[in-house]
Parts: sequence; C-alpha cells; structure tokens
Amino acid sequence: MHRHPRPAHHPDRPPRRPPIRGHARRLIAESLRLGKLPELDNLRLGAWAHMLGFHGHFSTKSRTYSTTLGQLRAARADYQHQHALACGYLPATADGVLVVGTWHFSGSGHARGDWLPAVIAVTSPTTSPANGR
Repeated sequence: MHRHPRPAHHPDRPPRRPPIRGHARRLIAESLRLGKLPELDNLRLGAWAHMLGFHGHFSTKSRTYSTTLGQLRAARADYQHQHALACGYLPATADGVLVVGTWHFSGSGHARGDWLPAVIAVTSPTTSPANGR
C-alpha cells in the first residue's frame, strides 16, 4: 500500500494535499461529464465528483488543519456535562464521583396495563419456558 508522507504544516499557508492520481482524475472527469446529462440529474454526480479523489474517509478530520473527531467528541461530552451541572441534573462533586446514598422503593411487579402482555407471553405455547424458547 502506497502512503503519502505527512505534509509539513506551516502556519502561513494551508496544508499541502496529496496529488490526485490519473485514475481518480479520470473518474472525476467522467462524473462531471455524466452529471451534465439530464437523465442522470437526480444522481447529483457533479456535486459528489470531488469526493472521488479524496485520500481517506469522508468523515476523517486532519490533525494539522482542522480538528479531530476525538476532539469533537470530547468537547461535546464536556459541554453536556457542564450543561447537566448548570441545570441541576447532576450534583456538583469535588472529585467527580456521584454517590447515591438513599434509595426509594417505587413498587414491584408490572406497571398498570403491562400485566396482560406479560401473562400472555408466559402462558403462550410458543413462548412458554417449558418449550425452551
């Protein structure tokens, strides 16, 4: 597998892109040509032709140019945590460990209306525990 060397990033210019090889260039040109045909208009080939020469997955983020998906996930998780603290959904703790010290009994058995499907499921010949299903 041929790999392009990681381009050196300079703050005064955008990162260099790897060259588009001949095969990808021909695919892009053909997609642009086919995209102009009225009978293929609904496929939007011209709008997606630029993706044919991309070296990587469409959702990959460059570490030197933009941000990484890991950084986006971490920022999202931090925001959600801060929001939950601010709204009172989570108590503020010094060490970040939530300790639940009280339990409340809320009942046993099925909720109202759920008992009939449970009885049917247990007594049905196709789902009976005796049948092993």
